Amino acid sequence: MPGLEAGIVSVKSTTEAARKLFAGACDFIWGATSAENLPPDTLNEIAFVGRSNAGKSSLVNALTGRKSLARVSQTPGATRQINFFNLAERLMLVDLPGYGFAKRSKSESESWQEMIFAYLRRRARLRRVALLIDARRGVMDSDIQVMDLLDRAAVSYALVLTKADELKPAGRAKALEAAATEARKHTAALAEVQMTSALAGDGIAALRTHLAALAE
Repeated sequence: MPGLEAGIVSVKSTTEAARKLFAGACDFIWGATSAENLPPDTLNEIAFVGRSNAGKSSLVNALTGRKSLARVSQTPGATRQINFFNLAERLMLVDLPGYGFAKRSKSESESWQEMIFAYLRRRARLRRVALLIDARRGVMDSDIQVMDLLDRAAVSYALVLTKADELKPAGRAKALEAAATEARKHTAALAEVQMTSALAGDGIAALRTHLAALAE
């Protein structure tokens, strides 16, 4: 079946190109502590956001094949700035501060929302937000609040389930279906939900391919 074989080759080629992109040079270039000191948007951007314990830093490190590109903190909510990483001069990876950390005050939570909303509205080259959800816990109220924020900002985003290695196959299927059901309620959410494990490597290649398509 020549057509099927050609399709398989094309998928493999696309996956390999994505792997090479994310294996390329990736350098921290900027840390913004407010919406007033964001860097110029010179490349297409992919932003990563999630609850403070959703495994965001671990996922960014797994995507780029590094151990410490994004800091993996033992203290949830430690990251308080927007970090920008230049990926091979073709894509900007943006690590947004985590949310939903119980010890943060109401004023800190409001400050977080103001800064993130300003970032979302001001970045003309923001192509996608990866909203990370801990697969073990599913979509929580704080996640839905952020989804509403992204809807209002009219920013395209994809739900990315993390820590899939800690669920059995039946649990994974249930988590995927629940997340997809929630995504369908939101105007800016993509229908496809990604399932990943930074530890086991599950879904990493597929997510790379998804994001690499947005590079220049």
